[in-house]
Amino acid sequence: MTIREWEGVALIIGAGGIGKCISDHLMAFSPNLDVFVCGRNLTNKNGIYLDLNNDSSFTSFENQISLFNRPLRLVINTSGFLHSNLVKPEKRLSHIKRSNIIKNFSINAIAPILIAKSIEKFISPELPFSFVSLSARVGSIGDNRLGGWYSYRASKAAQNQFLKTLSIEWRRKFPLSIVTILHPGTCDTKLSKPFQSSVPKGKLFTPEKSTEYLINIISEQKPCDSGMFLAWDKSVIPW
Repeated sequence: MTIREWEGVALIIGAGGIGKCISDHLMAFSPNLDVFVCGRNLTNKNGIYLDLNNDSSFTSFENQISLFNRPLRLVINTSGFLHSNLVKPEKRLSHIKRSNIIKNFSINAIAPILIAKSIEKFISPELPFSFVSLSARVGSIGDNRLGGWYSYRASKAAQNQFLKTLSIEWRRKFPLSIVTILHPGTCDTKLSKPFQSSVPKGKLFTPEKSTEYLINIISEQKPCDSGMFLAWDKSVIPW
């Protein structure tokens, strides 16, 4: 049974470019799923407020999920932090600041595992369930050849470890569950905008194209695939 045939609730964490495209795609092609976008900046009526930096917001988030009268089937975390007006990726060791490290880890590493903790009580062991979180190829330790971007790389690597560990626990608790760590490629969004000049021709994806790749992967996965770190083209990325 593919995602298009699933019946229940889907949560998309993050209302940015990829998050919006994924939610639009599911609403159009998965008519049996009730799709809710979760985040701080909500424009969709099917929105659930969630501040990933605020523990009390997770409590409210859980309360909202508890009101659903349909099973939770799919959760996709598209949130991520790379830069802001005040925080930039470090090019060298001298650029490192404790505050930058904490900011990156809060969104990129801690938030995904807290999302998993919040949704665990709503997963049915008898139904297929998929938890997906977007990572990045630069989070691969084995693939790190250029250096730089210390905090972002380390926070994504930490997320990968959290979710790999989660997949092992959930395999015992929820045998039909799938935990997937996905690299969406470089997508034309606000997060990548300052760094797009170095992207090879043909490798800067629109949010729509990236969504197509990601949904295809999610739709084809089986429980035995849980815990994998995959790129948009289905290739396995080294840890």
